[in-house]
Amino acid sequence: MTVDPWLALALLCVVNLVAFAAQGIDKVLAERGLRRISEGTLAMLALPLASPGMWLGMRMFRHKTRKRSFLALAVGATIVNAAMVSALIWAFQRGWLTLEMAG
Repeated sequence: MTVDPWLALALLCVVNLVAFAAQGIDKVLAERGLRRISEGTLAMLALPLASPGMWLGMRMFRHKTRKRSFLALAVGATIVNAAMVSALIWAFQRGWLTLEMAG
């Protein structure tokens, strides 16, 4: 399978931006006493290689940094992200995935 590196990078940026923004949106909703984004949804948003965006959002917005149940979900999502990166590296090393510019 051939992957366009620019498309892959763009998708990676988008999913990380979504995970980051979700932390900020949930923080605003919490401050206003409105219906919140569930912890499960926040953690699931980190699964498509977006745990860096989730952790950055947690730090920048000071959101969900003390809640142990969410921290456990965040660590789990990060472990899944690490496994996904390992699988991608493995696939590249075996030639199953290649990078090629589109066009």
